[in-house]
Formats: sequence, C-alpha cells, structure tokens
Amino acid sequence: MRTAAAAVSPGELQRRLGVPDAVVIGLGSMIGAGIFAALAPAAGAAGSGLLLGLAVAAVVAYCNATSSARLAARYPASGGTYVYGRERLGDFWGYLAGWGFVVGKTASCAAMALTVGSYVWPGQTHAVAVAAVVALTAVNYVGVQKSAWLTRLIVAVVLAVLAAVVTACLSGGTPQAVRLDIGGDATAAGVLRAAGLLFFAFAGYARVATLGEEVRDPARTIPRAIPLALGITLAVYATVAAAVLSVLGPGRLAQAAAPLAEAVRAAGAPGLVPVVRVGAALAALGSLLALILGVSRTTLAMARDRHLPHALAAVHPRFHVPYRAELTVGAVVAVLAATADVRGAIGFSSFGVLAYYAIANAAAFTLTPAEGRPPRLVPVIGLAGCLLLAFALPPASALSGAAVLAIGAAAYGLRKTINHA
Repeated sequence: MRTAAAAVSPGELQRRLGVPDAVVIGLGSMIGAGIFAALAPAAGAAGSGLLLGLAVAAVVAYCNATSSARLAARYPASGGTYVYGRERLGDFWGYLAGWGFVVGKTASCAAMALTVGSYVWPGQTHAVAVAAVVALTAVNYVGVQKSAWLTRLIVAVVLAVLAAVVTACLSGGTPQAVRLDIGGDATAAGVLRAAGLLFFAFAGYARVATLGEEVRDPARTIPRAIPLALGITLAVYATVAAAVLSVLGPGRLAQAAAPLAEAVRAAGAPGLVPVVRVGAALAALGSLLALILGVSRTTLAMARDRHLPHALAAVHPRFHVPYRAELTVGAVVAVLAATADVRGAIGFSSFGVLAYYAIANAAAFTLTPAEGRPPRLVPVIGLAGCLLLAFALPPASALSGAAVLAIGAAAYGLRKTINHA
C-alpha cells in the first residue's frame, strides 16, 4: 500500500477500497432513511400492490446497476454517469447527467440532514441537521477509508434494528389486517407511482460507481460490489415491507408518519419505538455520508472539465480527497439545512436521478462486446423503466424536475456560446 500511495500524483485520488468496502458504501446509501419513510407514501399510491411496486423498482434498479457496473469497470474515474455520458454519448449528455445528479442530490443531502434532526431532537431540527452536515463533511475530509469504516458501523446498527422490527412484527402482529384493510390504489398507475417512490431506496449503488477512482482493481471490484449491495438491499426491503404490511395493512401503513415505529407499537412491542427512532437517525446519517461522497466526486469530475469552477478540482496532498469540492458541497448543504425544509424539493431530485440513470443505460447500450457490454435487453429495460417511472411521479415533481434539467441545459448552451464568441 505504501508503494501505491507513493505512486499517486497530486491531482489523483488514491485507490484504497476493496470489494467489502465498496459493498458497505453501497449498503450505507441504499439501506438508509428510505426504508423508515418511503413505505408509507408508496402504500398510499399502490395499496395492496406495494410489494409489486417494490419488485418493479428492483427490476429497474437491477438494470441500472448492471449498466453502471459495466461502465464503471470501463471508466474507473470519479464522476459516475457524468463520465460515462461524456465518453459514450457526447459532452452535453455527460454534463446533463452530472447537473441532474449534483443539483438533485444536494437537495437530498439537506433532506437527509433534516431527517436526522427530526428524529434526534425534533425541537431543534435545523441545528442538529447543520451539526450532522459539518461532522460528516469532516469525516469525508480526512479520507474515504474513514468514511467506509463509519458507514460499516452504521449499516451494522441499522440492520440490527430492522431485524428487531421484522421479528416483532412476525411474532406479535395480526396478519388478518392485510385482508381486512386494503386501501390505496392498486391500479397499474398506482403500482408505477409506488415503484417511482421506492426506486430511490435502491439508488445508492451509484455511490460505488462515483467512487471509481478510489477503488482497487475497479474492473473486478465494481461489477462485484454493485450487484452484491443491490441484492442484499432488495432482500432486506422486501422482508421489512412484508412484515410491516402484515401488521398494519396498506391503509394504516399509508397513514403512518413513522411506519416502522407504528408497526412495532401495533405488534405489541412499544419498547422498541425508541430503538427504531435511533435506527432511523443512524440510517439518515449513513445516507447523508454516502450522498456527500457521491456529490463531491461528481463535482470534482465536472470541475476538472471546467463545467464547474476549476478550483473545485483540487485534491488534498495528504488525504487524497477532493477537499474543496467536499467543503463546498458541505457548505451549500448546511445552508439549505439551516434555512429551509427541502423535503418538498425532493420531487425534482427524484426526477433528476431517474434522468441520470436513463443516460447511464443509453451509454451502456453503446458498449461493444469487447468492452464488456451487458445483454442488450438490460439497458433497454433500464432506459424505458427510468423514463416510465419519471413520468409516473406526481405531475408537480415531473414538471419541477424537467425545469431543473432545462435550466442546466440552458446554462450549458450559454457557456458554449460565450466560449465560441
């Protein structure tokens, strides 16, 4: 490791992450606050079709993960789909993917920080949110290995909490609630809307790809880590969703402000409610940690190409992290967390992430067999699925997301015009 570290040039990141670290970072992104909050709105959309919506989201996520893994192995650099779109489809598509990711996920970062605050100290939500952002930005600043270690700890605790929830529901629940209380909208449109809401619970595998420049042997590590992380997450989510549904039924689940806490209370284990609250806060911390990592790496890649200020491309000579990008992202997220409730803005974040993965699938479609192209059907299903889920979102979410992408496209065109003038 000393030799490898010595070979790193001042402008490059250091390859330190193996398969276990990459899997844990993916799990930390996916097994996050979504499982504690996303089930209720998804049940409201699909009713008894909630599990079907979860399956649809998982299929789209699998296709996206496969396309992303093949591309990340081919282009093991920071930036994820920003890099893939640029290399395979052209500069504009790469830029659009990066723009959607950075803007949307910055809002998601603030939302996760506020989620931490609402669970830890509801009366001081904004103060706790800012403190969480500052603390995790500091962790990321001192090196990606420290981030992987902290994420491993958070994932272990959250999995233990979810196991306790499932055990309580299956041992003390009332399965007849599902039969007696259907509720919701179990139509095809409802299932697709639920899938769109649940999809983002799986979106964390992108974090593995965006860290491509810090992964050892990326051609081998990334294609292994992404499907592993996705498979584990799907198993966990399906088990938790089925257990909670068996106790609350779709109708009660759709109305629950804190679904997992409500489920353990209904299952006759109210003593677990504080444990669930702690688990939710830690899950949100894990998501926030991984989100800051991903956004800062995409910012680094865009800054290298001067789509963002080039000063943000600096890499710390000791810690080998994009420290200016991390500090800038942390500062913007802290300001948002201190001044506003951005949960209403997650709609355009969701739309932006689906656009990001749509571009990833289009890029994967252009790979040749010699370049590790996935089966043709995989990127086709992934692209179609992303577009379908994006426009199945509530109209306000789709419109705001499209508007944000249009602003990014206009900024790109203006920059091109100025450079050619």
